[in-house]
Amino acid sequence: MPNLQDIKRRINSVKSTQKITKAMKMVAAAKLRRAQESIIKARPYAHRMRDLVNNLATRAELDLHPLLGKGDEQGPVGLLIVTGDRGLCGAFNSNIVQRALLAANTEKEAGREVQLTMVGRKGAELLARRYGSLHATYDGVMDRSPFEEAGQIVSEMARGFTVGEVGEVFCIYNEFKSAISQTVTVERLLPFEPEPIKEGTAVIDYLYEPSSTAVFDTLLTRHLQIQMHRILFESAASEHGARMTAMDSATTNAGEMIDRLTLQYNRARQDAITTQLIEVVSGSEAL
Repeated sequence: MPNLQDIKRRINSVKSTQKITKAMKMVAAAKLRRAQESIIKARPYAHRMRDLVNNLATRAELDLHPLLGKGDEQGPVGLLIVTGDRGLCGAFNSNIVQRALLAANTEKEAGREVQLTMVGRKGAELLARRYGSLHATYDGVMDRSPFEEAGQIVSEMARGFTVGEVGEVFCIYNEFKSAISQTVTVERLLPFEPEPIKEGTAVIDYLYEPSSTAVFDTLLTRHLQIQMHRILFESAASEHGARMTAMDSATTNAGEMIDRLTLQYNRARQDAITTQLIEVVSGSEAL
């Protein structure tokens, strides 16, 4: 049975840990508030851009564009996996890695090669240990300029798709629902496949300058960059929400442990006092 000093030392240690987890929870809550505001602003623009590119693709003669079509469903597949750069956020990173491993193994069983591109240091470390080599890794994206980083990522993905390194590109990330709810989502990035026009909808073409191909190429490139930008913010908000929830649970657990250790300390102290009284009484009687 541990002595009083050991129990007291452990109580102080847990109290110090509780202060750290409480501070991390407050920091995550502040970052979550900013990230949530950013994603709320980014979503409408990203959805409207998708509708605009879809409308243009269904009205113009753009069948020969290199980023359109159904893709090579038998060729290599590219998986772009978005995780966090830091830990202490519960199952945020491990859930994405598990989903990525499932997708990669499924594609391999179907006879397709898999090319993994990681965004986030923690996920890259986990996946490198459990899967093997990675095609590319992007660290600290949210610490720099997310929009420029998103453009660089999609440019590399589009280049690989255009030259035939991959036949399809899918993105796996956590979609932000609320501070306590994040959903692992698989979204197809390339090739861009426009939705068919609903029956009975009037098709009115536009006037293009300099040409429909040039306009569509510019808008499609910007669309991919904006969608990647939105995905980065979705992942960042989800990470902060998961970390806030994890630190809140850790703080609560630390409080419960402190209560148990305090009760154990009081019982041990009472036992020690009782033992000392018995010894004193026994000694007096012996005299």
